Amino acid sequence: MPDDAAARAAAEEESAFAHPAVDPDATAAYGSHPDQVIDFYAPRAGDGVVPDRSVPLVVVVHGGAWRAPYDRRHITPFADFLARRGFAVAVVEYRRGTAVPVQGESPVAGRWPETFDDLAAAWDALPTLVRDALPQADSRRTVLTGHSAGGHLALWAAARHVLPADSPWRTARPAQLRGVVALAPIADFRVAEQLDVCSGAVLQLLGGKDHFEDRLPYADPVTLLPTGIATALVQGRTDTEVPHAVAESYAEAAARAGEVVGLTLLEDVGHYALIDPTADACAVVAEEIAQLAW
Repeated sequence: MPDDAAARAAAEEESAFAHPAVDPDATAAYGSHPDQVIDFYAPRAGDGVVPDRSVPLVVVVHGGAWRAPYDRRHITPFADFLARRGFAVAVVEYRRGTAVPVQGESPVAGRWPETFDDLAAAWDALPTLVRDALPQADSRRTVLTGHSAGGHLALWAAARHVLPADSPWRTARPAQLRGVVALAPIADFRVAEQLDVCSGAVLQLLGGKDHFEDRLPYADPVTLLPTGIATALVQGRTDTEVPHAVAESYAEAAARAGEVVGLTLLEDVGHYALIDPTADACAVVAEEIAQLAW
């Protein structure tokens, strides 16, 4: 990577992670493990928001390459940003990789099958938990969004009805969603593996080379098309963490399957500006969500 591109990427990451975490208004468990929780953010007063009015629900899944060091706290400023835009927000936590890395190596990405167990369980529990925690939320106007690895999980959760018939996560009908807005998603595992996205995270998530092919149809969004659910991808052209070729491959596969997936490529935007409340790209993301939700 050229020095100037590396410097821009580093500055963008620093800005996104400089915001203090924002505590939720409520937290509820969907399982017994400490990571099986959902944080809730009520719509904030001001900026034209009427807190007691029924508002759309945005479900947020954080990224971090499915690795343990990256929990939901880093995306809470983004959740608060959406709440200040008038949305009710739910942020899903889930089990991630736990192995202690060898010195100089990255932590292991994900846990099979626990990471997927958790997303399925959280989604199934969400309607009941939302009724108690966010009475303002109109679940009929739900949009699912996620960043990076969380973008993968958002696309996957919306596609459970087209999982293989023997999948324990398959549902009988599509999720009740207005749509999905996936931000720099790891949406095509073969392309991501070829590009060594997040230092082999995809291969680790599926349990290594011995399991990659067998587990791909149960985990890779690009194999779960068409979904019949409105889907938009937002991606920075200068993203070096998850290059835009990954999102483009997913959009092309959707088109071949007879489904139109919106793909917005933002100039001079990298990986982290999409969830940085002070970045123009974050406003673009909010508008994409609003177009589906309102």
